[in-house]
Amino acid sequence: MSEQHYDLVGDLHGHAGKLVEILKAMDYALVDGCYRHPTRKLIFLGDFVDRGPQQRQLLQIVMSMVQQGAALSVMGNHEFNALAYHTENPNKPGSWLRPRTNKNTFQHIAFLNEYLGTELEQELDDVLAFFRSLPLWIELDGLRVVHACWEPNMIRALQPHVDSNNCLTDALLIEASTKDTPAYEAIEILLKGVEHSLPDNGHFFDKDGVKRHEVRTQWWLNHDCTMGDVAFPPGVLNDEQANKPISAGELVGYSAEESPVFLGHYWLKGHPAKLADNVACLDYSVAKGGKLVAYRWNGEAQLNDASFIVV
Repeated sequence: MSEQHYDLVGDLHGHAGKLVEILKAMDYALVDGCYRHPTRKLIFLGDFVDRGPQQRQLLQIVMSMVQQGAALSVMGNHEFNALAYHTENPNKPGSWLRPRTNKNTFQHIAFLNEYLGTELEQELDDVLAFFRSLPLWIELDGLRVVHACWEPNMIRALQPHVDSNNCLTDALLIEASTKDTPAYEAIEILLKGVEHSLPDNGHFFDKDGVKRHEVRTQWWLNHDCTMGDVAFPPGVLNDEQANKPISAGELVGYSAEESPVFLGHYWLKGHPAKLADNVACLDYSVAKGGKLVAYRWNGEAQLNDASFIVV
């Protein structure tokens, strides 16, 4: 078991003030321009950008911590989207890996607004290079970290295509931005989770009012259940949708014998608590007026609710 102790922090989405607040609450101090702890290390769960008001300030803090060895981080789906948005498609000259539609640009507009101007071109390039340096998953002694879903089959499928640090290569970024490819499916699952289609072309409206025909799932469950049991976050389905049976074989599953895994991504609400003895999500909707949440991990195989920190 690892002797290094880690503090894991959920999705930030441009909320630099909240990050500083939670760092201070965990006794990190600013030393030579970098927040550090004398005995612990931070792990970010990704999703630094879009939505929030202090994206540039946040990235300056995060990048200094990671680059100076005070923190680690995985990539979130918003960092992947940003890379694709800013990367030309070599197979379609004049276009981008993430099409610059009104919808995609609107989602990214808060980030774009903070990096307008030729004087910030180099800084923007540095930020994008930092995103490229973020691993898709981290596995340490007794600890796993991924933005949305630890899916062993998808990790194995990507392993030959990532670099030695589990980061995107140029070729993988292109393939993973191309629908109906194995890389696209794998990245979708690791960074956005597993979704199930609703029966009879059913739908619901998500937190942004977008009509959805698929629901995110509690992929770590290991037993037969219903769509209502597995929907994540819960409570988004009507009774008819919720009663659809789901077999254990349709879920990824996560054994109680596995190392603890930490996730972001899921926009939870309420009081932070573990999802299973070895599964915790730290995204509690800071960008929607919720809380910023961290977990102080001291090597335990079974997580405990007393270790969550909330600001």
